[in-house]
Amino acid sequence: MTVCEEAMAELSEKLLTILSERNEFDTLDLSIELQFDHQRLVGAVKSLQSLGDVITCEQRNSKQWELTDEGKEIAEKGSHEALIYESIPLEGINQNELLGRVPNGKVGFSKAMSLGWIQIDKAAKDGPRVTKKVEAIEDGVKEICQLVKNFQIDKITDQQKNECKKRKLISEVKIVSYFVKKGTDFKTSVSKQEIELTADMIASGSWKDKSFKPYNFNALGLPPASGHLHPLLKVRTQFRQIFLEMGFSEMPTNNYVESSFWNFDALFQPQQHPARDAHDTFFIAEPEEAHEFPMDYLEKVKTVHSIGGYGSQGYKYDWKLKEAAKNIMRTHTTGVSARMLYQLAQKEKFTPSKYFSIDRVFRNETLDATHLAEFHQIEGLVADYGLTLGNLMGYIEQFFKKYGIKKLRFKPAYNPYTEPSMEIFSYHEGLKKWVEVGNSGVFRPEMLLPMGLPKNVSVIAWGLSLERPTMIKYGISNIRELFGPKVNLQKIYDNPLCRLDK
Repeated sequence: MTVCEEAMAELSEKLLTILSERNEFDTLDLSIELQFDHQRLVGAVKSLQSLGDVITCEQRNSKQWELTDEGKEIAEKGSHEALIYESIPLEGINQNELLGRVPNGKVGFSKAMSLGWIQIDKAAKDGPRVTKKVEAIEDGVKEICQLVKNFQIDKITDQQKNECKKRKLISEVKIVSYFVKKGTDFKTSVSKQEIELTADMIASGSWKDKSFKPYNFNALGLPPASGHLHPLLKVRTQFRQIFLEMGFSEMPTNNYVESSFWNFDALFQPQQHPARDAHDTFFIAEPEEAHEFPMDYLEKVKTVHSIGGYGSQGYKYDWKLKEAAKNIMRTHTTGVSARMLYQLAQKEKFTPSKYFSIDRVFRNETLDATHLAEFHQIEGLVADYGLTLGNLMGYIEQFFKKYGIKKLRFKPAYNPYTEPSMEIFSYHEGLKKWVEVGNSGVFRPEMLLPMGLPKNVSVIAWGLSLERPTMIKYGISNIRELFGPKVNLQKIYDNPLCRLDK
């Protein structure tokens, strides 16, 4: 038996002796009476409880005032104002020197001044000089802290209690204690129950005289070591499920490298647009250019950019294939949407379709608490006859309703490839304000008609980032703690499954 086990056994027998004399006791009252650590007392009671019906326990909850760490220090050494007073010699002392001598000197100095214990001469030659104003003081704060330490809270007035609470010297804590009574098998001397039946016990027959602890068949074993899903993957799974419930099909998004043609030109985004500059986009050095394009479609895109068409005057500039052929790290997944819509247009008969994607995109961003050079984009689109802005708003409201967001607002916006376009705002209950949660719009005819889609077919789309809702869901304020080399692996291990409030 170890020293700790011997001490616990001795304490347990002492409690049984007390119980035989009193028939009952409360662990909190007993710890105050014996001036003994309450948690150790509770541990001994728990140990006795595990022996069967030796004792019976009833849990009780109560509140108690306790000293904070600062309060404990004051109870031992004195209040900050008393320490300031005691540090002043008869001839006085420079104020800065005095504040440097005493921990929490500024607090102590302010309190000592307000109590009239000290005075300051601001006209002194060597700077403000502090001297004692009274011959002696009584450290009332120290006395109060000592009363709290000795559980004599009834000797403290409400005013004194509130003053100490304001100074964070005491705090009210919830205490769990146990009311202990004799059990049906009560005895003042107990032997430790065995937890294992050993070969030696069987061989010697000593097991017949020993008491064995009941085996708990309901106890859970240690969980096996396993991998853990990243918060982004958990939230991604929930969003994917929402799209599938709404009848959407997932688009293939396994091409991080995209040509400028599909990423920009096919979306009716002009080649001189600022988003296509090196400070916003990552360009690929090898291979620098893409070479395989549907040439008939490419010529139509060139025409609508250069001179217009389909009721549009275009951008009126010299469109260059060399610029469209440049390979980049895709800046959005809308390039994948353009490919899917082009494939849809090549079918013999148009079929209304609903697509979605959730995957990584790349921007040449300055890294900070809310921006990374790579992040995830969620995108949904619907292609059908006669779709309107009302249909788009209806899909968005249904989508966000399944996510748990019901308060939505829409604000007109500009996108090169959608008209009309809308920013989506949601009311954040925690921040008590409207925050942007996504972007949306109706794809322009200049984008759709060159693909070969029927004139009366409209395509509505919306998108948002995966990181923002994940940060809100898991209470993460810095995006670098969610994604990248600074991720806290323990936090990933501890995080629960993602459950969206539907």
